[in-house]
Amino acid sequence: MGTAFQELKVGMIGYQFMGRAHSNALRSLPFYFDVKHRPVQQVLCGRNAAEVEKAAARMGWKEYETDWRRVIERDDIDVIDIVTPNHLHAEMAIAAALAGKHVICEKPLAMNVEQAQDMLRAVRESGVTAMVCHNYRFVPAVCLAKKLIEENRLGKIYHFRATYLQDWGMNPALPPVWRMRKELTGSGALGDIGSHIIDLARYLVGEIDEVVGSMDTFIARRSDQHHTHIVDVDDTVSFLARFYNGASGVFEASRFSAGNKNGNRIEINGEKGSIRWDLENLNLLHVYLTDDEKGLRGFRTIHCTDVDHPYGDIYWPAGLSIGYEHTFINLMKQFFDGINTGVDPKPDFKDGVLNQMVMAAVEQSVVEHTWIKVPSFTD
Repeated sequence: MGTAFQELKVGMIGYQFMGRAHSNALRSLPFYFDVKHRPVQQVLCGRNAAEVEKAAARMGWKEYETDWRRVIERDDIDVIDIVTPNHLHAEMAIAAALAGKHVICEKPLAMNVEQAQDMLRAVRESGVTAMVCHNYRFVPAVCLAKKLIEENRLGKIYHFRATYLQDWGMNPALPPVWRMRKELTGSGALGDIGSHIIDLARYLVGEIDEVVGSMDTFIARRSDQHHTHIVDVDDTVSFLARFYNGASGVFEASRFSAGNKNGNRIEINGEKGSIRWDLENLNLLHVYLTDDEKGLRGFRTIHCTDVDHPYGDIYWPAGLSIGYEHTFINLMKQFFDGINTGVDPKPDFKDGVLNQMVMAAVEQSVVEHTWIKVPSFTD
């Protein structure tokens, strides 16, 4: 028999791309994991009543609502899951925390550092569990990379190299979706996908000391049915970084990289070896170790699905791949375990603040054309 469990009723605000990913994870969590707190998909919230009603029925939600404040005010809701555009994160998360609700929020945490700090302060003062959804930390191959680094298998880290490349922004006829409007998103490729590789860098290598960057916007104006809008966010960003531990970093994020659908790729080089990982082949970790026998040295490919690998005993027999959706299930496991233990699961809202500080430093460096120190942050 499994352990006894308690139901926690979830209110989700937002219902499109990330709403689908989170809904699937909430529904699947108790199927794969023996958890003490089980999520109940109680109410789904969105502005368009007809569309949110259809989404709720399709994704397994018991009710739907069009006013997010009413969801947060409900006494029967224990958890608020925020999957809205970025400009709404802070107000919703702070209101949820003040109402005593646990909070999980999509990335980037906020529009800017000040909002992120306000969100962190609110969840800490309220004593609720809070998590920011950087799901790539929960890819088994990335977890194995973390383990190898912590075991000093790579030795001193010299380089962290990352690209996150997509091509969906290249069509000049594409209207100005919310991810292209600063008042709704805060930044372009930097916050949208660059935030993910910043988080992976901090998770795997450590905190970033200083940065210098470059940004470009390739299509300056886009039109919808009614107006032509100036695109006031970056289509691409690249920056160099120095880590506190002496490692050197190179980062690039672009939505104009033809042929790249979701090319999130990292390479880490150390004194004893290297690691490579690519989201488009997310089950594979490529590892090179300098102490291998001469004549046999080279990158080995590890299919991270065996029982000895992170999460390898949860899903399928060895060799049967898992996918993007499982990263959210693994993340939800950490979140609900955090509610159970009272310890914020990582990445928490402090991680959200630290990621935001790196992004702000990149933006400042672009304006000032120089290296910028990432501000220190103490609890």
